[in-house]
Order: sequence, then structure tokens, then C-alpha cells
Amino acid sequence: MEEQKMQINLTPEIAEGTYANLAIIAHSSSEFVVDFVRTMPGMKQAQVKSRIILTPEHAKRLLFALQDNISKYEQQFGKIEMTGHPAPGSTFPLSFGGGEA
Repeated sequence: MEEQKMQINLTPEIAEGTYANLAIIAHSSSEFVVDFVRTMPGMKQAQVKSRIILTPEHAKRLLFALQDNISKYEQQFGKIEMTGHPAPGSTFPLSFGGGEA
């Protein structure tokens, strides 16, 4: 059986990317919502730059893909230091406790 490959198109606007330095994650029984936010020093408001909505299965696939890619990155470039950030497993700033989406 021949494997079929999917062609994925990337528009120039999307290829530019959007910088975010905060992710807020919420979930319900049927979906995970990830808001990517850009915060600026001294500002009292922050702008959501992108919202991604995933099924629980796809959220878990994303988790595994990120773990794999971080491992490969650290093998090539060294350990990613988390200075000035909460310890892994904490809920801020990468998650605000998983409230209802």
C-alpha cells in the first residue's frame, strides 16, 4: 500500500509568524483553547495575537511533538534555562489553571 502525502500550503502572511511571550491555556471536556499573547514591559494590557482550538487528542499530540522537538533542540544547542520563570509544572505563566473554554 502506497503512503499518500499531504501537501501543506503556507501563505506569506502566515510564514512571517507572530511573536508571543505568553500562552494562556483553558479547556473543556471537548477542546483545549490556547491563546498566544504578546506582553510588553510596563503595559497594563496585553493583546491576544492568535487563538488555537484543539481537540483533546490533538492537544496531547502537540504535547508529545513539543517534548520531542525540545529534546532534539537541547541535544543540538544545550539545555534551555528557565531563569526568572516558574518551575515546570506550575500554572503561571504558561497556563492559567485550565478553566472552562
